[in-house]
Amino acid sequence: MKIICVGKNYIGHVKEFGGTVPTAPLFFLKPDTALTVRNRPFFLPDHLGRVDYEVEILIRICKVGKCIQERFAHTYYDSIGLGIDFTARDVQSRCREKGEPWEICKGFDGSAAVSKFVPKTHFTDINNLNFSLLLNGETVQQGNTADMVFNFDKIISHISQFITLKMGDIIFTGTPAGIGAVNINDRLQGFIEDEKFLDFRIK
Repeated sequence: MKIICVGKNYIGHVKEFGGTVPTAPLFFLKPDTALTVRNRPFFLPDHLGRVDYEVEILIRICKVGKCIQERFAHTYYDSIGLGIDFTARDVQSRCREKGEPWEICKGFDGSAAVSKFVPKTHFTDINNLNFSLLLNGETVQQGNTADMVFNFDKIISHISQFITLKMGDIIFTGTPAGIGAVNINDRLQGFIEDEKFLDFRIK
């Protein structure tokens, strides 16, 4: 099982970092040890400095595929979830300044909080899904899949040109604007439409 994350896929998030909108999906990997599941607490690593939340819609791959044509991509995932891509922001900044790889800031233990998954037929239109994140009861991020730079099918097709997708692989599809730091005792709650998918504490 792989955890594949797409970056810079919402223009609002690109703007808050002063970056440029990519011409093709950008992606990186997290190891399976990054998983935090079943609303277990996220244990804040005290040696990494600032750690930010980034809420994202997830899709789960349901069959093996390589070099998938975009028109067939919808048949390669069957379920939707919600996740938080935790990012060690101070570490990322140092890596960028030095021109070093920054997987260390994205792939640390517990850095991929993953919700339950539901069939994509659970929703009327997966290309027009509202999702949000609350921090201590206050909405800090809101997004809609209609605003993605690259939709689910484009993401799947592009990634599969380089990496074979297998059953059970999870794809984080990008975060909207509004990312911020977490602190011990914070509570994070994530929603797709009005349904709660995430609800856990920072320890």
